[in-house]
Amino acid sequence: MTRQFFGTDGIRGRVGEYPITPEFILKLGWAAGKVLTQGAGGKVVIGKDTRISGYMFESALEAGLSAAGADILLLGPMPTPAIAYLTRTLHADAGIVISASHNPYHDNGIKFFSANGAKLPDAVELAIEAAHAEAMTMASPDALGKASRVVDAGGRYIEFCKSSFPNALDLKGLHLVVDCANGATYHVAPDVFRELGAKVTTLGDQPDGLNINVDCGSTHPQALQAKVLELGADLGIALDGDGDRVLMVDHRGELVDGDELLYIIASTRHRQQPLPGVVGTLMSNLGMELALREAGMDFFRAKVGDRYVMESLGQRGWSLGGESSGHLICLDCTTTGDGIISALQVLRALIEQGKSLHELKSGMRKLPQCLVNVRLSSRLELGNEKAIQAAVAEAEKTLGSRGRVLLRPSGTEPLIRVMVEGEDADQVAGLAEQIAHVVRERCQLA
Repeated sequence: MTRQFFGTDGIRGRVGEYPITPEFILKLGWAAGKVLTQGAGGKVVIGKDTRISGYMFESALEAGLSAAGADILLLGPMPTPAIAYLTRTLHADAGIVISASHNPYHDNGIKFFSANGAKLPDAVELAIEAAHAEAMTMASPDALGKASRVVDAGGRYIEFCKSSFPNALDLKGLHLVVDCANGATYHVAPDVFRELGAKVTTLGDQPDGLNINVDCGSTHPQALQAKVLELGADLGIALDGDGDRVLMVDHRGELVDGDELLYIIASTRHRQQPLPGVVGTLMSNLGMELALREAGMDFFRAKVGDRYVMESLGQRGWSLGGESSGHLICLDCTTTGDGIISALQVLRALIEQGKSLHELKSGMRKLPQCLVNVRLSSRLELGNEKAIQAAVAEAEKTLGSRGRVLLRPSGTEPLIRVMVEGEDADQVAGLAEQIAHVVRERCQLA
């Protein structure tokens, strides 16, 4: 069966437009309560980021869960990975996150975690959708769920993050600029780094419900880059709105993306104890793959999306993977992508090797990558287009073993994404445009 509402990362959309409406979310809470807690006695935690609509959807979920007979633990504004952790440590049946991650404030969404802090499998999401289609009933008045607030949620999560950093090390002597994206990490991330000994300057830590991800955070790191240079800081840390992604800025103001951060963590760990391999995605830079293989590690490309990275890690029994966007997964530390914990693993590498972030990222040479989006006026089946396949084959022949071509339909827009990587930037751009031209021609003929 095909999921109707759930995408690759929960349910997401513009507030007020179906399905991101109070009515839908109320019934979603009821359906989730039925499926995830099996009735009376169940317990679900709810956390959210800082966007203004979170209050409305928190109340709607609370009402729906209570009607299903499930008790509710309210965490307030907390990072997505914190909800995963607190779902486990509070022995809840499930966790719910109200967030649209790196999207602007007028979007929102709902994500679920299982009792063990992992994303739900497709079968469970389908079961929730099936329950949502049923007529809504209510538990008897004496069996309705109760709601309570977890007042020490932030402190619990701060201690958990710190526990992922070796006791023998600290961050004394480091000046960090931490950009919280006016999102869910604003009241926890600075404390984690300060309590480990760093001097911390904060950006994006004044949320007002409307300014989440606005000119700040991992989607807009320019202010962080400028502040690192202005203060002469050692590095900058850019989190996203719900705290599951991280990018960094070195002391020269240069952005360090998820591929480079993943390489730093993997190569440092591999020196201490050999790693069998690392999972990236179809969009991971070829330079990272080459550097990891040269260091003796295997590399596997999953489909784009953290759920597919997680699936591939589980299938191979590996612990480390991630995306260029900064969604990094360290399964030896936690169960899901966590921006703060991932940043701590990079800082650990800096300290253990006695090198700067700039020096560590230089071990990997990112290859030039060109992405051209071709908007479609009609449906195009890439597998049936011989002219496009021939153009791709010709480009691959030109690039040889030091280059890569990827054509990928967008999952949200009528686009074909043409991506070419190689060692020569001009060649890469030329080949990408050549393939894009053939795609446009075939689209006009279709």
